[in-house]
Amino acid sequence: MVSKILQLSEFLFDKLQKIWENQRVNKIVSNSLVFIFIGSLIISYLDRNKIISLGSLDDFFSNPFFAIEIAFTLLLILELLSLIFVLPESVAKSVGKQFEVLSLIFIRSGFKEISHIKDFEWHTMTDSLINLFAYAVGSLIIFVILGFNYKLQKHNRLTDSENDQSEFIQTKKLLALFLMIAFIGVGIYDTTFLLETGSYLHSFHLFYSVLIFSDIIILLIALRYTLNYLKIFRYSAFVLATLLIRISLTIPPFYNVIIGISSALFILLLTISYNYFLKDSSD
Repeated sequence: MVSKILQLSEFLFDKLQKIWENQRVNKIVSNSLVFIFIGSLIISYLDRNKIISLGSLDDFFSNPFFAIEIAFTLLLILELLSLIFVLPESVAKSVGKQFEVLSLIFIRSGFKEISHIKDFEWHTMTDSLINLFAYAVGSLIIFVILGFNYKLQKHNRLTDSENDQSEFIQTKKLLALFLMIAFIGVGIYDTTFLLETGSYLHSFHLFYSVLIFSDIIILLIALRYTLNYLKIFRYSAFVLATLLIRISLTIPPFYNVIIGISSALFILLLTISYNYFLKDSSD
C-alpha cells in the first residue's frame, strides 16, 4: 500500500515538474509578469487621478510604487514554487533556494522602503534610506555567500542502497506535494484577505514555518536509512538554518538582516566543515 502511494506521488510530482520546467510555460509566466506590472502601473495612475475607484483596494493601489511590490511579490511566489520542486533533488539545494528567496525578500523590502518616501527631504526619508541600504547590503552579502556555498557544495547519497535511495526520493516527492497544497492554501488565504481588507499579508513567514516541519520530517525519515553522524548533523543544521530564516522574516530591520547573513555564513561554514571531514573519513 505504502509502495503504491509513493509510486503514485512520484508520478504526479514528475508530471507537475515537467510542466513547470517546460520552456513554453516559462515564457507564459514571464510575459504574464510583464503584463501584470504594466497593468498595475495603469491601474495605479487611474486610481490616483480619481478616474476609477477600487473601494477597499484604493489605499493599496494609490501608492505609485505598489506595481514594483506586486511584481516582486509574484516573483517571490514563483521562487517558492521552484523551491518545492527542488526539495526532492537535494536538501542542500533546497536550503540554498531558501536563502535565494530570503535575499529576494530583502530586495523587495528595500523597494518597499522607497514607497515610504513621500517627499525627497533628508529629514523625512532618513530612516527609509538607512533601511534600504541595510536590505541592499544584506541581500548582496547573502548572494556572495551563496555563490561560494554552491561552488563548494558536494552532494553525497544518503545510502549506498539503490532501493533505499529511490524510496527516500519518492518520500520527499510525496512531502513536496503536501507542501504544494500548503503553498496553494497560503496563497488563497492571502488573496482573500487582500480582497476583504485592501492589504496584503505577504505570508512568506507562514510558508517558512511549514518548511521547518517538512525539513524535520525529512530528517526523521533519513534516520531510517543512515545513522552516520556527519549526515545526520548536516540535515539537522539545515533545519536550524530554516528556523533562523523564519526568525529573520518576523523581526525589525537591521536585526533581520543580521540574522539572515549569520544563518547564510552558518551554512557556508557547515559546507566547508562537512566537505573536509567527509574527505577525511573517505581517506
